[in-house]
Amino acid sequence: MAKRTDIKSVLIIGAGPIVIGQACEFDYSGAQACKALKEEGYRVILVNSNPATIMTDPNTADAVYIEPINWQTVERIIAKEKPDAVLPTMGGQTALNCALDLADHGVLDKYNVELIGAKREAIRMAEDRELFKQAMSEIGLESPRSGVAKSYEHAVEIQAELGFPAIVRPSFTLGGSGGGIATTSRSSRPSSSAVSSSRRRTKC
Repeated sequence: MAKRTDIKSVLIIGAGPIVIGQACEFDYSGAQACKALKEEGYRVILVNSNPATIMTDPNTADAVYIEPINWQTVERIIAKEKPDAVLPTMGGQTALNCALDLADHGVLDKYNVELIGAKREAIRMAEDRELFKQAMSEIGLESPRSGVAKSYEHAVEIQAELGFPAIVRPSFTLGGSGGGIATTSRSSRPSSSAVSSSRRRTKC
């Protein structure tokens, strides 16, 4: 892939602390991304809320911010540093959520910043179980029988139709947070109740 000459600086969003539901190898991948981008001549700006990482070493990036990872804080960094692009795919679910929030609140358009690594639509398709299943069907790939529930009661109806065991997962999380395996209607209650309070919808 040819080097892009229209981009001079890249903001990398880190993964923050290690949490349940998010893999923990992102410090390594983020540090390697910083190294690779700097070797290619790009100015690298990094934001991460976890100081106990390799990627927050002062020599890893040209500018390092140890700040909370939310769209409001990242917007202030964008306003100051004026990066040409934001790379969220090195920071797990935390960075992906932040990138979508930046897009949804108009920050990327406001500062003319491009989302690289994964487009907004691709992130949404990967996180939304219904959209992902539809995409797989369109290219001829089979997927398990499933349904999307918007409440615990709806989840019970879908589980009764599909049978057990059933994998219960929330949409808008890729790391497994909030999901579970239900083998009976009794065991399905904790999982379904937990995911019903997730970001948007529940997938059975």
